[in-house]
Amino acid sequence: MVENSHTADHSINRLVVIGLGLIGSSLAVAARNAGLVSEVVGISRRTSTLDLALEMGVIDRAEQSLAAIAPQLGRGDVVVIGVPTLTVPSILEDCHKLLSAEVTITDVASVKGSVIDAAEKIYGTVPAQLVPGHPIAGSEKSGVTAAKADLFKDHRVILTPHAHSTEDHILRVEKLWQSVGAIVSSMDIKDHDEVLAATSHLPHFLAYSLVDTLAGMRDNREIFRYAAGGFRDFTRIAASDPIMWRDIALANREAILTVLDQIMDDFTEMRRAIDSGDQNYLMDVFTRARDARNHFGKLIESKALEQPMSEKIINYTVSPGGEARGDIRVPGDKSMSHRSIMLGSIAEGMTEVTGFLEGEDSLATLQAFRDMGVVIEGPNDGRVVIHGVGLHGLKAPEKPLYLGNSGTSMRLLAGLLAGQSFDVELTGDESLSGRPMARVANPLAEMGAVIETAEGGRPPMRIKGGNKLNAIDYVLPMASAQVKSCVLLAGLYAEGQTSTVEPAPTRDHSERMLRGFGYDVTTEGSKAYLSGGGSLSATRIDVPADISSSAFFMVAAAITPGSDITLRHVGVNPTRVGVINILRQMGTSIELSNQREVGGEPVADIRVRYAELNGIVIPEDQVPLAIDEFPVLFIAAACAKGETVLTGAEELRVKESDRIQSMADGLVTLGVDAQSTPDGIRIQGGKIGGGEVHSHDDHRIAMAFAIAGLRAENQILIHDCNNVATSFPDFVGLAAAVGLTINMDTAE
Repeated sequence: MVENSHTADHSINRLVVIGLGLIGSSLAVAARNAGLVSEVVGISRRTSTLDLALEMGVIDRAEQSLAAIAPQLGRGDVVVIGVPTLTVPSILEDCHKLLSAEVTITDVASVKGSVIDAAEKIYGTVPAQLVPGHPIAGSEKSGVTAAKADLFKDHRVILTPHAHSTEDHILRVEKLWQSVGAIVSSMDIKDHDEVLAATSHLPHFLAYSLVDTLAGMRDNREIFRYAAGGFRDFTRIAASDPIMWRDIALANREAILTVLDQIMDDFTEMRRAIDSGDQNYLMDVFTRARDARNHFGKLIESKALEQPMSEKIINYTVSPGGEARGDIRVPGDKSMSHRSIMLGSIAEGMTEVTGFLEGEDSLATLQAFRDMGVVIEGPNDGRVVIHGVGLHGLKAPEKPLYLGNSGTSMRLLAGLLAGQSFDVELTGDESLSGRPMARVANPLAEMGAVIETAEGGRPPMRIKGGNKLNAIDYVLPMASAQVKSCVLLAGLYAEGQTSTVEPAPTRDHSERMLRGFGYDVTTEGSKAYLSGGGSLSATRIDVPADISSSAFFMVAAAITPGSDITLRHVGVNPTRVGVINILRQMGTSIELSNQREVGGEPVADIRVRYAELNGIVIPEDQVPLAIDEFPVLFIAAACAKGETVLTGAEELRVKESDRIQSMADGLVTLGVDAQSTPDGIRIQGGKIGGGEVHSHDDHRIAMAFAIAGLRAENQILIHDCNNVATSFPDFVGLAAAVGLTINMDTAE
């Protein structure tokens, strides 16, 4: 939703609440207390309710019908329909007869499809003034006496504007809910009813049914007397208003029945398992459910759960100056975390992973395999246990696999899923949906896979199952570990020997990890090859700290006088050490100690101290070895003496953002002389000022500009930092531990 520059267009004058139940009366008193409107009018057929609302200070004025107030309503006035769902149509008829098109109309019903259907039937077309809404807040108590002025504070309100809703009416309803403390999101009407059927409506009906069944059993007093906390918590919602839930059940019948049928089928299967003593089935269900609940709980807490909604934006405010000293360990390597889940899932046996990165990207991969029937325990403090199903044991997911912001997940999964027997669709967030996927779809098509993409070779990707794959010898047109890995993973399912040849060295985690799972992969210079038809055996994987995440703190020490940072147990795979090589060439003091090999991957402790940096021409052979680290390396270049030049890095333009242009624009804003080129950038070192920069929803851009604060002369405000959680969940906390001052703020 776009903020209207004419604030008067969506200002609120009078609020009319029809129906003074819990939601209506709470909204009335909250708006009244906030001084949001000139007058709050309450409408109810019961004079006793109106008298009580006036006495309690919930409303300013009481009326028994809309007709009594309608002639006085016009632009800037909002009518909120707060009656039971099945009563909404009769109120809409009154609105149609009595209200001008300038009056904004919204509602609070839990079902939106029935509201839209009723409006279309009454008006002939859904009116522009109607903006359906649903506050996700409530209590088992009801009526005007239950009114709470803070009921909506920090609770979500979902708006479901339709195709005809106009901006001024939408913004007016948004302002109403935001002013009473709610978090406003938008959602498609059909999606809303389907999601709420599963997450809100069905749990209420299960609670009603369970309590009713137990209440009808003999000795029910003993049953309820000894009920534990879990029973009390779950069945508390059975004390809610029966009329409201009767209406919801009938209004959202189709969506509720779909979910209810699924639950009943699962209950039948669980009954069979209990009756037959099927321990494996019960263990699988309970483990899957426990870990899925923990997974979604973490996502909800971090506001990372996939939603077709608008969320509050996280911005960073970085104070100038600070230290760069400490002894730390950054989270696990993201590339290896992805691959450990993928290969562990198609291995035979139980794979234990430690050091797993619990970031959104890695968790998206984990959830994708759960959706394909793999039992995965954890993550718990970086420990994950994967019960592998073998090369051909994955099951068709019931819905598209949502991969969030993770290009690695989508590209590698495309290769692995090209050889399955079932159809599957891969989707992602807005950023991922703009990234090129033809680079993997094309070689997979050469192997015999059938893959559809959106226009321009963008996601979503639809992969047709049941196609025979043939081995190919593929020469990569660009240096890309993701493309190489995709082809090799598809090669597991192909007849014959599949090979890849890359124009420059890229990370080789897939080859190393496949060998760790006992699969024969041969590497000869730039060529890697394997034969299909083998099997993977479960193993143990210790994921080292991510060198890409470590790079932010390496640069922090490199640019800050008096610095001294030690990073523990960092993966120093030869295909990933470009950042070390480049910083050393610029003059940074970097020492590696305690070097060893863990699970086939080299690791070391890295100590970085300040030394005056000099601008360099970055060798092109280092570009693929540091492709993810360049945003923060550009900050080092801005602090160096002289000019730094990067060429041969076209790949940076098709990452989560166009990283060349995003960084160039931000550096210029901060007073740095930076000029982008088609395949790189030229940066003249000098002073870093301050100002507002944009991350373009790119986690590495956001973190790079945060590090710039160490040498900035003024405060830096970084917009749109939500996606930092995709790769580095506690970046701000760890940054504070070494001496940076970063405040997180939220904005609409």
